[in-house]
Amino acid sequence: ALIGETTMPVVQDLNAKSGREFFALNERELAGVNFVPFRVREGDEASCLNLNAAQRPRLLGVKPENLEGRFAFTKGEGWQLLRSSRREEAQTSQAKGDQSLLRSAATNEIEILAIGDANSIQWAMHKKVGDTIDYVDERGQPFKVRIVGAVANSILQGQLIIDEAEFLKRFPGESGYRMLLVDAPSNAVAQVSATLSRALQDVGLELTPAAQRLDQFNAVQNTYLGTFQVLGGLGLLLGSVGLGIVVLRNVLERRGELAVMMAVGFRKRTLQRLLLIENGTLLVVGLALGMIAAAVAVAPALFSVSAPLPYASLALTLAAVLVNGALWSWAATRVALRGDLLAALRNE
Repeated sequence: ALIGETTMPVVQDLNAKSGREFFALNERELAGVNFVPFRVREGDEASCLNLNAAQRPRLLGVKPENLEGRFAFTKGEGWQLLRSSRREEAQTSQAKGDQSLLRSAATNEIEILAIGDANSIQWAMHKKVGDTIDYVDERGQPFKVRIVGAVANSILQGQLIIDEAEFLKRFPGESGYRMLLVDAPSNAVAQVSATLSRALQDVGLELTPAAQRLDQFNAVQNTYLGTFQVLGGLGLLLGSVGLGIVVLRNVLERRGELAVMMAVGFRKRTLQRLLLIENGTLLVVGLALGMIAAAVAVAPALFSVSAPLPYASLALTLAAVLVNGALWSWAATRVALRGDLLAALRNE
């Protein structure tokens, strides 16, 4: 329901009675409220709110069991992936006497496994699941963070989540928790937010509704997508104008043929209908082929668990292209059939 960040670290467990008593929190006011605390190592902002490429995104340390069953994964098998240990793999390989596995595990011994938001991984970090990012710990020792999972369109944009135990090994000086996810009953979110803000004001707690944070991220993405759709639709509309010009030139070049057809009994209205059917078919077939090609291009988005595509606006754009192309084809045909076609036949 809420996501919070503090200026000072919180060392008490807010899920325990002792932690709540430390901040004078009333158990009745926090009925049904649970916390998922994160340790924070500052780094580059890697959400869509930052237009620069993130070199070392912010790291969050969490106990994986606290996030079990939360968020939808696009890649990966869940938060238990963070529990994987390269050191355990090396020990197992040594016990089995498998030297190839031992060398492989030993090579990756200093890798830490991480999970992040799919959009942040792809667009802000320019990485994919399986890639690594170089970090340096508090002692100046380099280590790698390997991305092993991605969650879909979440409030976790801008950071990578690792196991709290691995976090403490690399950054023992980062005491306490400085980020909180707060579960609360839907009818008590405002009350819980006010209670926590008042009780934890000394540590500088700032709470934001999760829906509002997600809206902030989506607003940036939707601005880009809306801009691209408008530009793409404008390009298609201009292309339909070009279609009208092509139809006009084609009909003008065929005026002799059309004059012969009129000479043998065809009416001008009938010729116009035939030309509209001929060019309208090309318009519809071209639009259909373009839709098929576009569907293939965006197939991963169609079958992903992310937000649904804007089918209504896409349908309106395609309908506008179809209507605009039909109007220009009709206008070009009318202009080309004006005047005395028999004069064209005499010229032939």
